[in-house]
Amino acid sequence: MNRVDDGSPLADLLDERRHLVALAHRMLGSADDAESAVDECYRQWYALSDREWERIPVPLTWLAAGLGRICRARRVLPPPEGPAGAARPTVPDVVVARPRAAQPTTLRQHDAVVHAVRRALLAADVDLLLPLLAPDAAAFFDGGGKIRTLVAPVHGRDRVARGLLRLLDRGPHTTLAAHSVNGRTGLVVRHDRRVVAVLSLDVSGTEAVRVWVVVNPDKLRPWNAGRHP
Repeated sequence: MNRVDDGSPLADLLDERRHLVALAHRMLGSADDAESAVDECYRQWYALSDREWERIPVPLTWLAAGLGRICRARRVLPPPEGPAGAARPTVPDVVVARPRAAQPTTLRQHDAVVHAVRRALLAADVDLLLPLLAPDAAAFFDGGGKIRTLVAPVHGRDRVARGLLRLLDRGPHTTLAAHSVNGRTGLVVRHDRRVVAVLSLDVSGTEAVRVWVVVNPDKLRPWNAGRHP
């Protein structure tokens, strides 16, 4: 995956992280240390240039090799603890000012669009999804640097539709449900009953103009603890 493609299915990305955590756990013997090492590995991934990314045919192979180096180094010299030793993520949280909708939208209209988007995603039908997106629609993905999702915003109805369908390519244990998100109806993706993504939509008239996709495990932790916003 590079910075301009349509991304990878979320289920594959979750499997990738679980594989890396299991590998690090075998090398370090601690769940917390394993999670920390995997986070560092993803920070190194996001620090690569576009040209470096293009030269990597199989991201998991690169990540596993990098993780091995990190774990070996930590077994020799553990990283310092506390704020002074904490690494700063290379990829910041998505912080984008939300423009005011061009057309007034009632709660009923907003809900209708969200439920229609859900039906299109469940059906994996691009022809159903495209008319629900504004021509200049944009999608923003927040992985917090802890999962190998898209980094740059995706612009344009076609690319947003492809990106969402690709990300939410559903496996046998994945569900997509409407749920209150930030005070309005959004969508919650669960895999094996665990929340793995939360989507909120900005709606103008009868079209979604912005889609905000949170897959950052840290931000999803309150949802899985029953303390969702």
